[in-house]
Amino acid sequence: MQFFFEVLIGGLLSGVMYSFVALGFVMIYKASGVFNFAQGAMVFFAALTFVGFQEMGAPFWLALILAFGAMVLLGIATERIVLRPLVNQPHITLFMATIGLTFFVEGLAQGIWGSTVRGLDLGIQDEPIEWIMDKAGILVSSFDLFAAGVAAALVTLLALFFQYTRVGRALRAVADDHQAALSIGIPLQNIWRIVWAVAGFVALVAGLLWGARNGVQFALTFTALKALPVLILGGFTSVPGAIVGGLIIGSTEKLAEVYLGGYVGGGIDSWFPYVMALAFLLIRPEGLFGEKHIDRV
Repeated sequence: MQFFFEVLIGGLLSGVMYSFVALGFVMIYKASGVFNFAQGAMVFFAALTFVGFQEMGAPFWLALILAFGAMVLLGIATERIVLRPLVNQPHITLFMATIGLTFFVEGLAQGIWGSTVRGLDLGIQDEPIEWIMDKAGILVSSFDLFAAGVAAALVTLLALFFQYTRVGRALRAVADDHQAALSIGIPLQNIWRIVWAVAGFVALVAGLLWGARNGVQFALTFTALKALPVLILGGFTSVPGAIVGGLIIGSTEKLAEVYLGGYVGGGIDSWFPYVMALAFLLIRPEGLFGEKHIDRV
């Protein structure tokens, strides 16, 4: 039983890492109603930019500020060049635009900073916490616990932002109906610029944590694929749902890998989350916290 809880806790904390990427998807979807396929590329761009500024001699906090500024500029440019000309176009058109944006951002990042794998040190060691190991006999990574704390703080801030700020309420109005939001004086372009800037910050946080765990490399772009089951379970419009979905996917993936991996030849973590997501779509397509849409004919 002790080993079971160790695996479960490890899976829950790993799921938090998936949630960081899913949060960026939720931010964009709430504002524009489109699935931003470029979120994984934004995570890669943010992490590579941060490391690039550090290699130029910038200290940690200055590199963080400069990387955030770069993400804000990327968000503003995306709104101005990609999204603004496509206002009121079908969602599939916006989705295809984000696919093109993915390849552009990936190429831009490597064109500026190079394509070599870099290490990223946040000063948090990925090692078991001694006092938990001594008291409970369970191995809990200090890095995973740190990531969970960052996720809790970030989700709290985003939830408060959407619920209680003027900009957050405007964001929800824009997500419901672009034309209605424009008719009551909500500046659509400004709202989109803000949400892309916030999504850029979320991508930066995700990029730093994933980069510290696996190294800053092109493979970071594939983290977006891990976020898909998280979004399906939690709901595309729910910030808390992104966290809950990540916890569910992370824990079940780890448990399945340990207890079922030997029966299916290994590699279960590469497909099991998608099987879960497919099964969940059949039961509750809007997700645990998503808004149910009823089509009328």
